[in-house]
Amino acid sequence: MEKSVTTSTAAPDPGLAEQEQYKKEINALYALLAQLLGAERLILKAGKLEALSMLRSRQPAERLLGLQRVILENPVLTAVPSAEQIPHILQQLYDALAEQMARRAVEENLERKVAEKMQEKHDEYLQEMKRQLLKEQGGPENPQTLKKYAQLEKMKHKKLNRSALDILRPQTLAEIVGQETAVTALMAKLASPYPQHIIIYGPPGVGKTTAARLALEAAKQLQDSAFQPDAPFIEVDGSTLRWDPRETTNPLLGSVHDPIYQGAKRDLIDGGVPEPKPGLVTEAHGGILFIDEIGEMDLHLQSKLLKVLEDKKVTFDSAYYDPTDPQVPQYIHDLFTDGAPADFILIGATTRAPEEINPALRSRCTPVFFAPLTPHDIEKIVMNAAQKLGVKLDHDVAALIALHTTEGRQAVNLLADAFGLARYRQQQTVEPLITKELVLETLRAGRYSLQAGKKPTCGELVGKTYGLGVSGFKGSVLEIEAVAFPAAAAGKGRIRFNETAGSMARDSVFNAAAVIRRLTGEDLQNYDLHVNVIGGGQIDGPSAGLAMLIVLLSALKGWPVAQDTAVTGEISLQGYVRPVGGIPEKLFGARLAGLQTVVVPYENKAEIPQLPGMQVIPVKRVEEALPLFFKGQQALIKLSS
Repeated sequence: MEKSVTTSTAAPDPGLAEQEQYKKEINALYALLAQLLGAERLILKAGKLEALSMLRSRQPAERLLGLQRVILENPVLTAVPSAEQIPHILQQLYDALAEQMARRAVEENLERKVAEKMQEKHDEYLQEMKRQLLKEQGGPENPQTLKKYAQLEKMKHKKLNRSALDILRPQTLAEIVGQETAVTALMAKLASPYPQHIIIYGPPGVGKTTAARLALEAAKQLQDSAFQPDAPFIEVDGSTLRWDPRETTNPLLGSVHDPIYQGAKRDLIDGGVPEPKPGLVTEAHGGILFIDEIGEMDLHLQSKLLKVLEDKKVTFDSAYYDPTDPQVPQYIHDLFTDGAPADFILIGATTRAPEEINPALRSRCTPVFFAPLTPHDIEKIVMNAAQKLGVKLDHDVAALIALHTTEGRQAVNLLADAFGLARYRQQQTVEPLITKELVLETLRAGRYSLQAGKKPTCGELVGKTYGLGVSGFKGSVLEIEAVAFPAAAAGKGRIRFNETAGSMARDSVFNAAAVIRRLTGEDLQNYDLHVNVIGGGQIDGPSAGLAMLIVLLSALKGWPVAQDTAVTGEISLQGYVRPVGGIPEKLFGARLAGLQTVVVPYENKAEIPQLPGMQVIPVKRVEEALPLFFKGQQALIKLSS
């Protein structure tokens, strides 16, 4: 019998496949460790941990134990892992190796940055050493630059004496002459714990700027003052401030210097960082911003200034500003985010009338009015200035200067000019004497003319009276005269007057003609009338109406007019005397002219100041004013009711 041979194929052992997989993972882990540490460093480290023989073993479990010792740096591990423990140990080694690799990457990154910084500092040190070496060897200097530097240093040590105005300028509020009421009003607004914005109105040269500066110093000394001892006084002329529509520069509010077009600080240019430049409103923070001639400012700039007064800060904006840019310094971040502080008190000064100032600006400021200086005030200013200069004055020198100016600054300049002339003529005199002849020579050299003097106020004249005007806070007396002739033909008379008086004077004449016809029945068309404002004074408003009526009525009836009385007021066709502006200034001008009685509208009664030696009579209607000018009762009886 033949034997049958049976061939059988055995199934693969799953345990062998797992061992083969573990062997590959262990070998890959070893290769990664060798790449991370380097072959030499791995051998040295394994030798120290007594794992070198284990790493060279052909048994995967022993080799895994060696990897455990090296990666975990634990030489006391002795137990060879079993087949069940191998997956867990592999995962543990993977995590530990990943942590070491991450730590190594961070360390390498830090080392690289440290090396870069060290190299940068090293380069800066080398540059500084080079500059120092160049400086020791002469640097950029040469004989020409050194000569110019020596000239500049020599110029710095040359100084002239202070100007006369610096010496003669008042140093305390008590030295400001003729403005006691205004100075008190100014201090009342700054002495409060809640100071107010102010506009100072007044003619030039009466001490507005000086008073504002000294008022701040006086306010600092008060208890509970809103101003700190270091509160600044920033002064600027409003006529020099102009609005730039491109907003590239603005000395008042500030601007932003973009690095591309205008340039910024050197350390900001490379990063393209815009730099805000705060203006005068920020410099005045905590103090006073004084704007002289504030009425001359651009209206758009005034609106911007009002916004700053409301917000108490200035905001900046730029297309180049990136709030997330780490290169932007913190102070620039704050300026763009919060703005620049601008909490100050505004004091503006102007020679304009209040109605000519921006209403929005005027409503936020309280007014203070400085009065024109009297001849007595000018004389006092001249005497005080002479005392400061240490000179003697001849008799009537102060009065002579007062006849030629109404401005304190101009009076001081005249005295300073005469003082210089006296020193030139009297070189050997320790204390020079300023004579009338020296002052007259100074007046001729400066082309000074007499100010309007006193008017003849005695007696009565037919066809002549005094009206009152005002210009730039300076009152003046207008001499108005008229003459009447019968017309060549009834109803064909003409009225003629100097056209330089202005269109309002023409209206005043026509209104007066209508009122005269209503009062007397006389038709001015039956007369040839000539009205003249002596000197051609400009009449900007209707305030000459009552004066025109009086002078025309005097010329028509032949009634003499009292020359010691002046008048201001508009007349209506119904015979009412309407209110006019500038009453304090007009009364002041009448007082300077020597007039003792002034007739004003009744509705201006509250504006009448206290002027010693002057009688001010308010009237409501024309009929009340006429007896004050036409003293004769017989003439008044002829008036119709």
